[in-house]
Amino acid sequence: MIEALSFAACLWACLGSIAMRRVVLAAMLFATAMSAQAADMPDFLRGSLGGAASTVNWQGFYVGGQAGTGTSDMNFNGATQNIAAQLLAGTAIDEGGRISSLPLGGKISVHGNGFGGFAGYNGQWTDVVLGMEFSYLHGKFGGSATDSASRFFTDALGFNDSVTYRSTSTVAISDMGTLRIRGGYAIDRFLPYLFGGIALGQANIVNTAEISGTQTMAFLNIPFDVRATDGRFAHFIYGYSAGLGVDINLIGGLFARAEWEYVRFTSQVDTNVNTVRAGLGYKF
Repeated sequence: MIEALSFAACLWACLGSIAMRRVVLAAMLFATAMSAQAADMPDFLRGSLGGAASTVNWQGFYVGGQAGTGTSDMNFNGATQNIAAQLLAGTAIDEGGRISSLPLGGKISVHGNGFGGFAGYNGQWTDVVLGMEFSYLHGKFGGSATDSASRFFTDALGFNDSVTYRSTSTVAISDMGTLRIRGGYAIDRFLPYLFGGIALGQANIVNTAEISGTQTMAFLNIPFDVRATDGRFAHFIYGYSAGLGVDINLIGGLFARAEWEYVRFTSQVDTNVNTVRAGLGYKF
């Protein structure tokens, strides 16, 4: 709960930037304009897909809670190369064996779960529903990868080098929020929709490189073992989201939701999170 509150506070601080203020202001103006002009929607959009008009009023503000499960796909290739390059900078080992350029890491997929909420506004023109929404999920997404490679060579100083490079990388995403635009078409009590928007997440990203081995020449045998870690904690990551879902009116303003969302974070470690979610909401 403390982490979630910290994320919300940091998110609000981010909204203080000029760019994010414009996004929020645009959202407010968008909701106000839809509320005031709903009755003036051009006739060609009214029931444009055929069939009777929806008997459910989807227009207005709404809130809800949700839970989700999904998979995080991470590409750790080269995540520790910069660390290894700093450890071996200017050495005959790296000049001769190109150790730091080894593409360690690999791709992995890890399952995760989370829970959260959503809030937004719908504007409705007969069966056409357009809106803006903020969706939030707190949980455990991400994963880690460990890889290693060894090389044997003679460097420029004449040493016979036996070198092993180990790489360990971890991404742990605790919070994800997406600000999205939705478009749907009401069919009786069902509202199928598509959406797309921007994504913001909070993650711990830790990368460790370890270089070990020996250098030998004649009767000399020189062992070495160096390592370094780059840790970024409560680090904000950015990206975009897209997906689809359906809201189902149950009674009055109460509705159920089923949704799939794809989120792409382009940070130090490229991460894709695919989740399926179920939720319960209320439209005022």
